[in-house]
Amino acid sequence: MSIAKEFKEFISRGNVIELGVAVIIGAAFQGIIYSIVNDLFMPLIALIGGWDKVSDLKYGPFNYGKFIAAILHFFSVALVTFLVVKATNKFKNNEPK
Repeated sequence: MSIAKEFKEFISRGNVIELGVAVIIGAAFQGIIYSIVNDLFMPLIALIGGWDKVSDLKYGPFNYGKFIAAILHFFSVALVTFLVVKATNKFKNNEPK
């Protein structure tokens, strides 16, 4: 079997196409999560803490404000991923068989 034919079979599988779509949608969704963290959560935390910007918090050479923002970003992505998987599983379980 030629490499071109093997590659065509590989790329034509449903899983590969679904994965490609998931990566593209995930990349687009990242912008939404980034905005939620930076435009909603971080100003709220700064307001509660009495700071101008959380990402500007520093202690000497340590810029721990950016670290806090990265942690919030991670947990936001994890939470949304969890909710999407949970909703998908619920939808799949309710489908007629």
